Amino acid sequence: MSEAKWYVVHTYSGYENKVKANIDKAIENRHLEEQILEVRVPMQEVVELKNGVQKASQKKMFPGYVMIHMIMNDDTWYVVRNTRGVTGFVGPGSKPVPLEEDEMLRLGISEEHIFSDFEIGDLVSVLSGAWEGTVGVVQSLNEQKQSLCINVELFGRETPVELGFAEVKKMD
Repeated sequence: MSEAKWYVVHTYSGYENKVKANIDKAIENRHLEEQILEVRVPMQEVVELKNGVQKASQKKMFPGYVMIHMIMNDDTWYVVRNTRGVTGFVGPGSKPVPLEEDEMLRLGISEEHIFSDFEIGDLVSVLSGAWEGTVGVVQSLNEQKQSLCINVELFGRETPVELGFAEVKKMD
């Protein structure tokens, strides 16, 4: 299996978040979680001065562009390219070109790898987020995405929840 890389997709201006949502939905529907790992609309914090009051807000770093961390193959290319609002991949002709390591670092995207000793069947406690304090058993692991899946009880039913390695700790 080839390595996942970051690619840039050009979108209609103002459609970046809609494209992200559509790609996320396509990933879920087509079960491409192992191939398309992350879809991101890069944002930056800016301070605006309005009526003498400073206000912090989020602005898109690159209007009209969405970044995707994925393994490039015919399926993933087709799904992304045929998403409503996408005009194409950034690169010469129809060949997508992945971002270089130094380009990713300048954008604040680092390839940090958390090495885990989690195994299927381990009992873990959630450290942060909506499920903080919840205890669950590891059902599956995704080393590439650096996440694991546990079942939590929601409305009287077992529901799978995907969490990052940094969000959980192994219980003794």
